[in-house]
Amino acid sequence: MSFNELAEDEEKYKKFYEAFAKNLKLGIHEDSTNRAKIAKLLRYSSTKSGEDLTSLDDYVSRMTDEQAGIYYVTGESKKSVENSPFLERLKKKGYEVLYMTDPIDEYAVQQLKEYEGKKLLSATKEGLALEETEEEKKAFEEEKAKTEGLCKLMKEVLDDKVDKVVVSARLSDSPCVLVTGEYGWSANMERIMKAQALRDSSSSAYMSSKKTMEINPSNAIISSLREKAEADQGDKTVKDLIWLLYDTSLLTSGFSLDEPSTFANRIHRLIKLGLSIDDDDAADDDAEDLPDLDDDDDLDDESTMEQVD
Repeated sequence: MSFNELAEDEEKYKKFYEAFAKNLKLGIHEDSTNRAKIAKLLRYSSTKSGEDLTSLDDYVSRMTDEQAGIYYVTGESKKSVENSPFLERLKKKGYEVLYMTDPIDEYAVQQLKEYEGKKLLSATKEGLALEETEEEKKAFEEEKAKTEGLCKLMKEVLDDKVDKVVVSARLSDSPCVLVTGEYGWSANMERIMKAQALRDSSSSAYMSSKKTMEINPSNAIISSLREKAEADQGDKTVKDLIWLLYDTSLLTSGFSLDEPSTFANRIHRLIKLGLSIDDDDAADDDAEDLPDLDDDDDLDDESTMEQVD
């Protein structure tokens, strides 16, 4: 039975694919001569496939005329990417997104840059272009202008943690997200490489160093933060919240936390505020666990996060 005949028998092909999917993807990575033929045999879960898998041919047949290419998102598992903030705007516009959750997908997609003339576009990297109406473009430019000051302040606070802070066109619900450069590692690839026992640390630093923080100007948290920053850029609460947004963005974007214990201390501080527990009443040994959230010892300790709702 030929590959084409096998692929036409859905049940038999499903069993074949379960057994040999990794081999096919390895072929995509290594066999440039037959890459186009092998690509026809690939199957993925997607935002529109439900419990089934979809082929690239089927995906292309469902593409809209204005769609720029084949969108995909990489991650540790289907469950981890289904509610990813990177999918928000794409799903809202009705675009289908492929879930690439096998570690070898990260290597294969570096070689399979297009299919049937359609570019493969990562939903987690910067430069994601989405077709916008004139009304949407106008609204975005207005929000961008109002939020530029906050972007500058967030970059100053986060310093070298991010390469830049910009207004996002890919978010519709979440306050912010961290994206990587077009030619750098994705968050998932960074996770995979960190697990490699014999990884090249110098290469890792180069490939994973650039992160851009994108913020959603229409999100209530960002809007309120902008207002608070405009009132007083030196407000310690503003800096505290910026650090919390950065940490949560690491998690929702698929990265590992730089300093888990520091993040935990920030969350503990929020819990104390929610329970109206005064730090002055805490035990001396507990106080050591709760450093200033922005790590600036020169700031007035009396400026806390009581204003956080």
